[in-house]
Amino acid sequence: MYQPGAGRFNILFTSVGRRVSLLNSFRRAAKLLKLPTQFFGTDANELSPAFQFCDNKLVVRSIKDKGYIPDLLKIVDKNKIKLLVPTIDTNLLMLAENKENFAALGCYMLVSEPDIIHICHDKREAYHFMKKNGFDTPETMTVRSALAKKNLGWPALLKPWDGSASRGVTVVNNRQELLVFSRRTPNCIIQEFVEGVEYTCDVYIDLDMNVRCVVPRKRIEVRAGEVSKGQVIKNKAIMNRAAELAKALKAGPGVITIQCFLRSNGKIVFSDINPRFGGGVPLAIKAGANFPKWILEELTGKKPRIKFDGFKNNLIMLRYDAEVWLNGS
Repeated sequence: MYQPGAGRFNILFTSVGRRVSLLNSFRRAAKLLKLPTQFFGTDANELSPAFQFCDNKLVVRSIKDKGYIPDLLKIVDKNKIKLLVPTIDTNLLMLAENKENFAALGCYMLVSEPDIIHICHDKREAYHFMKKNGFDTPETMTVRSALAKKNLGWPALLKPWDGSASRGVTVVNNRQELLVFSRRTPNCIIQEFVEGVEYTCDVYIDLDMNVRCVVPRKRIEVRAGEVSKGQVIKNKAIMNRAAELAKALKAGPGVITIQCFLRSNGKIVFSDINPRFGGGVPLAIKAGANFPKWILEELTGKKPRIKFDGFKNNLIMLRYDAEVWLNGS
């Protein structure tokens, strides 16, 4: 645990990419808490937009490179990083598997345990977990099983079982389309097509692994798998059920996102779990669920005041592209 007066509380965002809003939310929280902080960012590309908002920019090797984790450990050690915030799915597992190595350097990591990440990243495992624990979820099967069914409901969703950000997701309307698109999609599965209003829930899990707050965000419009227009809807049924799912999964600490559909009959159907900050989390933070502040308070020995439903209802976020200008050499 960080002790006040022990120097800077340095924070590292890995694969920082376009997470400008999230980075700035942590910066504002540190300023509010009068916590001396430097913000470090890593990325494989020096033209990463969020890179330009970091105090220290560090280009690293690809996540797929075997030197990636050793490089991060050197960065953490050299710069006395106290908190590591992952932002993408693809490096969560390797970070989780090396959590003890980072902890030995005094770095706390917002990442779930490896077995939890495996369940979340493998849509087949997530399906079995939710079914086993009594949570409604779209019927999921292999292409072979789907083709063997006499009465497979149409349309259906074809997607990679290890995909993210809606990449490779295709709506298929008949067996012929299923055959054609399944040949083009690696590691594909078939899921029941669920009609209803789609929500993403930002779930805050404290350092003691207690679910403290759930913010449902209605997905009004999505672009490239990430919400571009969203609205906070304080639906108690969704909030309570999402909290139960996070608790059953034993995910955390930090913020995870849980996606679900609210059907017209009131039934809640869970579709995906991502054990990291979601792209639309700035909406929840702006509504009053100040996740960065709560995290920093906990890590500096303070007890944050958290109310399960203590956020503004009906707030709408409309996202747009902005520019970062760099002088060319």
